[in-house]
Amino acid sequence: MKIVLEILLLLLTVIYSYLEALVKLFIPAKRKSVSGEIVLITGAGHGIGKITATEFAKLHTVLVLWDINKNGVEETAAECRKLGAKVYTYVVDCSKREDIGQAADKVKQEVGDVNILVNNAGVVFCADLLSLEDSQIQKIFEVNVIAHFWTTRAFLPSMMKNNHGHIVTIASIAGVFGVPFMVDYCSTKFAAIGYHKALTAELAALQMSGIKTSCLCPAFVDTGFVKNPGSRFVPVLMPEDVAKTLVDGILINKKMIYVPSFMSLIGVMDMFLPERALNALNSFQRLHFDAKVRSVDKDK
Repeated sequence: MKIVLEILLLLLTVIYSYLEALVKLFIPAKRKSVSGEIVLITGAGHGIGKITATEFAKLHTVLVLWDINKNGVEETAAECRKLGAKVYTYVVDCSKREDIGQAADKVKQEVGDVNILVNNAGVVFCADLLSLEDSQIQKIFEVNVIAHFWTTRAFLPSMMKNNHGHIVTIASIAGVFGVPFMVDYCSTKFAAIGYHKALTAELAALQMSGIKTSCLCPAFVDTGFVKNPGSRFVPVLMPEDVAKTLVDGILINKKMIYVPSFMSLIGVMDMFLPERALNALNSFQRLHFDAKVRSVDKDK
């Protein structure tokens, strides 16, 4: 009898969830205030991280900016200070656990408890699997995935103590479907999405409803890391547009943020289309970028 009641409750919850989602399509989500919140952004010296910092500066937050490039992070800080934000900068190599740990301790002592953590730092090497160097494979996992563990473990305890916070994972649409000559990058972004989803589930299991999570999955972004990217249908995105969409998503506690939004359909297509159809679709869209293939530089 108990299992029957549990099944009925589950069905009612599913139906209610669909109705709630339908209503939300027509009612704008309420944006939360982040004024005075301490926001830490890794990889803040360039691209999406830099623009995200300036967007948060406009919202009267306290910014903690990390980057391996001292000049880059200081330039970002200067722009944010012009917007009226209080900014702290740290030179951090996110491929090194020791660097992350030492910087995190300094942040806690000099700034306070981080409320919003944006794991943005990332690297990319465009090459086929056999052309990748061992050190490149090691580094891309250290920065794009493993660093998320060290930063989250450093700042999550205070969030859990207050049941308040937001953890943001910067992934990619390359974490939803495979891209030739980006085996290493795609692997890390698939892992980043898995990290986000599992962490979200774990926080729910621990009843930490005040700690929110978001994951950004953009298409190619013009940050300079990938040379000459393009495709037949999906435009190359500007960092400004992606960062604004990201911050808007954070303010409404959106779990998955796809840019462009129709890219959310990619995962559905990957699940239901036969392999031959997927291969034909990938070929049809003519995705291309400069890549090193078997030690020869080619446009792929």
